[in-house]
Amino acid sequence: MKSETGLKTASDLNDKDEPIYQALMSAIVEHQLPPGSKLPEEALAEVFGISRTGIRKVLQRLAAVQMIVLTPRRGAQVATPSVEEAQDIFHTRALIECANLPAVLARCQSTHLVALEKLNQQEQLAHEAHDGPAAIRLSAAFHIQLQAISGNQVLTDMVSRLTQRSSLVIAAYGTPWQQGCRCDDHDCLIELIRQKELQPLSDSLQQHFGHIMASLRFERSGEQLPDFDRLFAGFGAKA
Repeated sequence: MKSETGLKTASDLNDKDEPIYQALMSAIVEHQLPPGSKLPEEALAEVFGISRTGIRKVLQRLAAVQMIVLTPRRGAQVATPSVEEAQDIFHTRALIECANLPAVLARCQSTHLVALEKLNQQEQLAHEAHDGPAAIRLSAAFHIQLQAISGNQVLTDMVSRLTQRSSLVIAAYGTPWQQGCRCDDHDCLIELIRQKELQPLSDSLQQHFGHIMASLRFERSGEQLPDFDRLFAGFGAKA
């Protein structure tokens, strides 16, 4: 659709790039593109079948949400959060998500609990199948779905962004086996929501973030060039 001036609108310009943006975002969040991975424009433009100008716009969008960094002469790389930033991300999540729990409990219905239980079961199956990307995706979805019960879309969007950045932290500093959250923690949260026990629920969620932070090893990953052809094989056919 064009504006009255005959020029394409910003949303029109983004429509074509959206599938590529989402493909790269998913690959980063699901640890298929680890922190420090180089993202050369030429290689990405070739694998996605677009111009370097087009891929540059996608990379700029990813940089705007702090998932990658753009450096003169070095190009784009998947972001590697500093130790301080990693701690701040989880501290901020704990503050926001715990503070929103009264609104969550006030609006929570049986259908919400069913949705949370379904996500938790799917996450457990992903862990059992050693499907790391699925476990990471479902773990984030659990937290987003939990906060969405409150009806506060602004806060839910903030939590969604923070879960993406949390994935970078876990990819950079988590142990090799660490994929998403501990399912037994999520089991406990669901039960406390069902009981509408605010203080125990808040304490449990705070402890949940503490478990994640305690498991992190603050050692940096090295730079690497991923196999883009393998990661995004068949992208054109899907689009």
